[in-house]
Amino acid sequence: MHAPSFGGTDGDLSPREGQDQAVPSALAAVPAPAPAMTGASSPRQKPGTPSLLRELNDRAALELLLAEGPLTRAQLSDRTGVSKVTVSQMLARLEDRGLVMVAGEQAGGRGPNAALYSVVRSSAYVAGLYVESDLVSAAIADVTGQCVAEITVDSDGTDDPVVMVRDAIGRACESAGIGLDKLASVVIGSPGVLDPKTGAPRIAVNLPTWQEGVPDALREVLHTPVVIENDVNLAAMAERHWGAAAGLDDFAFVWLGTGLGLATVINGQVRRGVGGAAGEIGWMPVHGAPLPAGNEHPSKSGLQAIAGGLAVQTLAAEYGFTGATAADVVTAARADLARARSSASAEPPVGEAPDGEMAGGEAAGGEMAAADGSRAAAFFDELAHRVSIGVAAVCVVLDPDLVVLGGTVGKAGGAELAARVAAGVRQLCLARPAVVPTSLSDEPVLHGAIQAALAQARAGLLSSLGTVSD
Repeated sequence: MHAPSFGGTDGDLSPREGQDQAVPSALAAVPAPAPAMTGASSPRQKPGTPSLLRELNDRAALELLLAEGPLTRAQLSDRTGVSKVTVSQMLARLEDRGLVMVAGEQAGGRGPNAALYSVVRSSAYVAGLYVESDLVSAAIADVTGQCVAEITVDSDGTDDPVVMVRDAIGRACESAGIGLDKLASVVIGSPGVLDPKTGAPRIAVNLPTWQEGVPDALREVLHTPVVIENDVNLAAMAERHWGAAAGLDDFAFVWLGTGLGLATVINGQVRRGVGGAAGEIGWMPVHGAPLPAGNEHPSKSGLQAIAGGLAVQTLAAEYGFTGATAADVVTAARADLARARSSASAEPPVGEAPDGEMAGGEAAGGEMAAADGSRAAAFFDELAHRVSIGVAAVCVVLDPDLVVLGGTVGKAGGAELAARVAAGVRQLCLARPAVVPTSLSDEPVLHGAIQAALAQARAGLLSSLGTVSD
């Protein structure tokens, strides 16, 4: 996996009702404990009691170590605002729980080197998966975000999704050298519409065996929390954490591949819609294309009919580009365009032959025009126009500051496609978003799944220190 370790907590998707909450923002540690309140007979914690303040301080220290990595006692004191003595007590309690350990030393300054404290990597592991029609990718990471195993397996035509996922996770755990019982959370990325409250699949066109009972069956088999999330939402989460939308709370992520999808991030939260169908832009009605019919696969209707994978391959063939996938033909066209530009830049000035003698200006000008108007450029122009229709429809409603083009086609098209889409959107509506290609190298859905699983596992570790009572 050629991405940074899955550390930090930024980019978490909003949890569904009834699911574990994502890791909260950094908790401010509480200064030295106040005297206990007298006369309290209730066993519940009360504001200001030493036990509550210790809990808050321990949670603050653990969260900082999870978010920032190894820190010294002095660094923890600076970040939490409590004394070094209190920090030492916090670390001692966390060490006793097996959550924190001395990971090394930091040199510098007078006196002995300072001990560096970190979260115990083996205190929790998570699994992230991306389930496609013919492949299952799985990765295992420890609680610090370090990826310890990654595999891809062929589904071998397996009809039982529980068996397929259980087998992939088992192989990944075996590769990581851990047992299934060590997993604190599992998040699965899947195409289709998922119930926003239960996470159960409602419509998964490419995965017809995914039914409502799958999440519960997986939890029973794996004995750990399991969440199924829309693949495009997870890719947007990865983009917000590491990619072109890093740190942004508002943007639109458009997935261009075999299918089409949209993830809308507003105030840091992905909008799923009441029924979980928000972002299914393949069904978007488009003038000139057949209208979608309910839940029927929109491969021959709507936006999918003009900008989906099959449509891209058909369009590319008209310009002489062929390949096994839509991404392949876009890559071929981009390479051809680069060669055309390189050849044009190497041409002598119009009207001047290589030996310095004047040549027929009309012929030379014709060659330059052919280079500038190459079939690859014409293909990109038409593809961008089709994509712009969908993006403009999104921008008319949302008016985002940034649109990221992801998926295999968005990545393959790169800046060539993104620049043309930006220009096309400006012609079609009043919105003026920046349009950029994804900057993630590979497996964005898998990265997003791991990040979401980490958020749940870390929330579990923090909760293990106690629950703050109202």
